[in-house]
Formats: sequence, structure tokens, C-alpha cells
Amino acid sequence: MELTQLAAQVQALLPDSPFDLPQTARPMPDVLLLHSTEPTPMKAALYDPVVCLILRGSKEVLLGDMDVRPGPGDALVVSHVLPVVSRITCARPDEPYLALILWLDVALLRTLHDEVESTGRRPKGAPESLAVCPADPRLIDAMSRYIALAGDEVEAKVLAHSIRREIHFRLLMAPNGGMLRSLMHHDSHASLIARAIARIRTDFRETIAMPALAKEIGMSLSSLHKHFREITSTTPLQYQKELRLLEARQLLLAGQRSVSDVAYQVGYESPNQFSREYTRKYGASPSVDLRRRAAAAQ
Repeated sequence: MELTQLAAQVQALLPDSPFDLPQTARPMPDVLLLHSTEPTPMKAALYDPVVCLILRGSKEVLLGDMDVRPGPGDALVVSHVLPVVSRITCARPDEPYLALILWLDVALLRTLHDEVESTGRRPKGAPESLAVCPADPRLIDAMSRYIALAGDEVEAKVLAHSIRREIHFRLLMAPNGGMLRSLMHHDSHASLIARAIARIRTDFRETIAMPALAKEIGMSLSSLHKHFREITSTTPLQYQKELRLLEARQLLLAGQRSVSDVAYQVGYESPNQFSREYTRKYGASPSVDLRRRAAAAQ
């Protein structure tokens, strides 16, 4: 399966639109297709563990000091839930940006532990939570066979699991699969930090005592901070703040709450502190974004 063939297959699954607007489609519960005819501005987002296969165009993703720029044929692997800033950098009406995103299943990765470990193969490449490399043709072929199941309930029921398992295996054995290989081990630093991230995501509105969190996941406080920063490029407290601010912006853009209400709802005790941190992150105060939303709704 060639990349151009997969691109045509994905394009056929997107809805027809008379306008040059970004398009998305969810042909399967764990698959998202993205299409855009023009570049996009930088936008803060929370990336789930996924593989993003770029079929046309290119994008830029920033995580702390890390800057990755996948292009056509590249597979971007995200191993943990990460607060990033990203944009589409190359897209035109005659050559639109096109990407296929598949959510990863850590439990499925772990079922492959014995088979992968028994091979003795250790692809080169440092374990990184945001890693990109050219997609193996066998991965492209498996992705094609997987999305071909969309719309056929019987084939999906019979074949989907085995093809998803193959995709996860291909990713584990790829040069950018180092962090995924670490996640196969329940007691690895990668797995323990994934547990810390899950806890912070669940309780991001609450005050979280970091010594208690470290004890809960079985790490020392210094080890928690060290490995959390290595994986997410930030600290646990800063990560929690990122979650609060991302949630706050979604609430403000929904236009249904005041700035103070949003501040308290996402866990801030001081609306003034919330406004300062929101402005620092997004370049405009929450009240300005609220007014913009109100004007756009008129």
C-alpha cells in the first residue's frame, strides 16, 4: 500500500463540503481524519496517546523545548497525555493537509510484551513521549486495512482487533516506539508517570499534594519531578495548571459563564490570578476572549 493510495482512501471517507473549511470525520470510534486547505495558527491542545500519520501537508508540534515537524509519510507517536502547542504549516486548496489519527491502547500494547521481548530486537532511538519518523510501509498497509473496515459491521467485529494489534506491534518495533516499549512494563517510569498524569487529569480542579501523589504511584518526590519533566517537559503542578487553563478556555468560548465562574469552576481560588495566568498563556485576557465569543455569536 502506497501513501498516495491511503490518502485517496481517507479522502473518500471525508464529508463533501462546498467550502474550504477544515473537515474532520470519525469513521471508527478510535479513528479521526483531518483535512485542511490552509495553514492554521498555533493552538494549545491536549494530545492523547495516538499515532498521527501525515498523508499530505505538514504540521508543527511544540512540547516544551521540543519542536517536531512531521511531513508526508511521517508517523508522529504520542505516548502520554501531553499539553502541546501545534499548527498546520503546509496546506493549500490544491494540496490540502490530510492526516489519519488512531488512538493507542496501552492495555493492548502490554498484551504484546512477551512476543516483543522474545524477539530481542531493540530499535535505535531514545524513548521520547513525542516522536516522529517515516512510517514503515507495513504500518501504512495495516492502517489502510483497518479503516477499510469502516461501515462493515461484520468485518469490523471479526478483523478489527487483529489489525489493531498488528498496528500496535508495528509502532512498538519502529524507531519512534521507544516510549511505547517502556509502557509495556507496569513498573517502568513511563507507566508510573502515566498513572500520575491520569490522577492529575481526574482531579485537576482540586489541590493535589505532590508528596502524596508520589507515594500513591510508588515513586519518591524527586523521582516524580525528574521523570515527569523528562516525559511531559513540565512539572506536575504546571501540568495541572495547563489542564485548568485549557478547560477554562473551552468554557469561555462556549460563552455560558462569567470569568469569575470559570475561574472557580476550573479550580482557581482567585479570579485575578486566573486572569493573569490565562493572559500569559493565550495572549489575551479571559474577558477579551469572552467578548470575542459574544460578538461572534451575534
